[in-house]
Amino acid sequence: MIHVIISEDDFRVASIHEQFLNKISDVYVVGKALNGEQTLHLLENNQVDLVILDIFMPDQLGTDLLYEIRKNYPHVDVIIISAASEKIYVEASIRQGVIDYIIKPVTMERFRQSIENFKRKHQLFSDSEELNQDLIDTYFGLKDERTKLNKNLPKGIDPLTLQKVKNILKALPNGVSAEEMGEKMGASRPTARRYLEYLTSIGEGRAELEYGIVGRPERKYRLSQ
Repeated sequence: MIHVIISEDDFRVASIHEQFLNKISDVYVVGKALNGEQTLHLLENNQVDLVILDIFMPDQLGTDLLYEIRKNYPHVDVIIISAASEKIYVEASIRQGVIDYIIKPVTMERFRQSIENFKRKHQLFSDSEELNQDLIDTYFGLKDERTKLNKNLPKGIDPLTLQKVKNILKALPNGVSAEEMGEKMGASRPTARRYLEYLTSIGEGRAELEYGIVGRPERKYRLSQ
C-alpha cells in the first residue's frame, strides 16, 4: 500500500487529486494539506511514501518545502503537480530529486501514469535487498538491446528471474544441477530446469551428463564460454 499526502492550497484541486488517487489500486490518501506547515505536520505524524506537491503555496514555495522534505524525510518521494512552468522551478525540483513534474491542468491518464510508475519503482526496490545493473536500469527506464530482446522471451520466462539464473551460473563455473539451482533461486526444480534449458536452447548455456558416486548420471548446467 502506498501512503500519499496531497499538498495543494486549492481545496477543489486537492479533492480532484484525491478522487484520482481513489481510482488507483493500492493507494491510500493519508491527508490533504493546504500549506507547507500542514504538510510537515502530516509528515511528522504519519507513515508517508509519497507527497503530491504544488509549487505556489500560501506560506512558502513548494521548492523550499521540497528542500525540507528531502532533508528531514529522505525516504519520502515527491511528485510536483503545479501551474509553474518556469524553468527555474522545474530545474530546482528536478535537482532536488522529484520523481515527476506535471504542469496543470493534469489529466487522469497522465496522473495515473505518474502514480503507476512510482508504484513500479517503489516495489522494485522493496523486493530487492541487493541491486544489480539490470534492476537499476529498469528503475531509470533505460533500455539496451538485451531489454528489447526480453520482449520476445517465451511464456514462462521472466527477464529478471532469467538474469538471476545467469548470475548464479556465473558464480558456479563448475556447473549446477536443476535441483541445486532451484534451491539457490528459491524455486521448484521444474522451474529451475525450464530456465536452464532455455539458456541451453539459445546457446548461452550448456548441459553435460556427469556421473555421481552411485553411478547415476546427472545433468549439470554451465554458462557457455
